[in-house]
Amino acid sequence: MKLGTIEVVHKKLVGVISGGLMFIIFLPLIFSFLSSFSDEKLGMPNLLKEPLNFIVAIGCIGFGLSLVAWSGFAQITVGRGTPIPVMPTQRLITTGPYSLCRNPMLLGTTIYYLGICFFMNSPSFACLTLLFLVGSAIYIKLVEEKKLEAQFGEEYREYRRNTPFLIPRLGKRIL
Repeated sequence: MKLGTIEVVHKKLVGVISGGLMFIIFLPLIFSFLSSFSDEKLGMPNLLKEPLNFIVAIGCIGFGLSLVAWSGFAQITVGRGTPIPVMPTQRLITTGPYSLCRNPMLLGTTIYYLGICFFMNSPSFACLTLLFLVGSAIYIKLVEEKKLEAQFGEEYREYRRNTPFLIPRLGKRIL
């Protein structure tokens, strides 16, 4: 392997690990701390009865993390980039999870956060997850979509017309 190739792989690896730590570990820890404090202070009720909350949590966490991993893998292998904005994809990805919706990474992360929310049985964590989703969607609409349109032109505009923003259409084939 050439030195330049090793450097690129190293940069991608560092980017993916740091992004993963931020969105999969650190942000949920912050949400957990804030929601534990606010649920207790506000006397918030549990979302679901035990053990149903744990069953729902395991399903959401597993599915959400799988979708995040599948999306990240597609960005690295098909898109020749990373999920990190400083090392964006070089190709427009319209296959795999990106054939279902334009933002499967956000969808997977949101489902993962909902899993933690159900595990903690926390209404406050649900509110923080909703804020995360809305804030991320606004950022994507105002910033990322403009960059993608500038980078990929008509190819992206057609993809945007034919593919839902976040929620896959029912009946759409996964594989």
